[in-house]
Parts: sequence; structure tokens; C-alpha cells
Amino acid sequence: MDEKYLVGLDGSDCGERAVSAALTQARISGASVVLCYVIPWSPFTFSTAEENALRHKRREDELARASELLLTPEQKRFEASGIACEIVARHGHPAKTLAQLAREHEVSMIIVGVLGDTPLKSRFLGGTASTLIQISPCPVLVVP
Repeated sequence: MDEKYLVGLDGSDCGERAVSAALTQARISGASVVLCYVIPWSPFTFSTAEENALRHKRREDELARASELLLTPEQKRFEASGIACEIVARHGHPAKTLAQLAREHEVSMIIVGVLGDTPLKSRFLGGTASTLIQISPCPVLVVP
């Protein structure tokens, strides 16, 4: 199996450090990279009939915007360094979605930033990173 890394982006400084770590590791190992941005989304939110009618369009717009503003610029950065790179934007629970993508893309490692989703969790280890470590099908590199 060729080396392939899944990198979770979130637009934060910590996420940028994870991207830089992935770029360094991919240069060393010759791995390809899958960059992913997960937009948290709950299927259990209450919506009015009008909101439900617009929900699908809003989801598609959010995914397109994430690809355009976050993923595509980073993809160009990897490709300029000679690293094969694909991008994925999804809605869902961040850790569960990253673990699922790791299985789908048969990656050898997931790289994420440590930034937490709540102030208390982020003091120790980010909520997404902590959950991902527990459910991931492969090793997880957590970048401070």
C-alpha cells in the first residue's frame, strides 16, 4: 500500500500547523495527501418548513465555500511541492467523519491539530483529536 495521509483542516492556526506537519511528512515519505474540512452538522436541529426547503442548498453552498476558501489553496501548496493531493469537504461530526474518510481512502495516518472544540477539553487535548484517537482505524498525529 502506498503511503497516504488524511489531514483535517479547520482554518485555525493549529490547523495550519497540522497542514505544515503533513507537508513535511509527505515530502519525507513520498506520501500522497487527502485534505479534509468537516463542517459540523446535526441532523437533529429543529427547522421550520421554510428552513427545511433551503437546507440542502445551504449545505451545498457551505461545502463549495470550504473547498474554495480553505481546501483548494492548500491543495495548490501541496501540488507545488510535488505531492499528490485531493480535497474533501463534508458535513458531520468531525472525529467520526475523519475516521470514516480514513477508512474510505485507506490512509496510513491522520494528521490533525490539537485545538479543542470546548475550552475545558482544549486545555488537555482537543475534543475532536481526543475522540479521533479513540475511534481511528489508523495512527493519529496530533500537532500542537
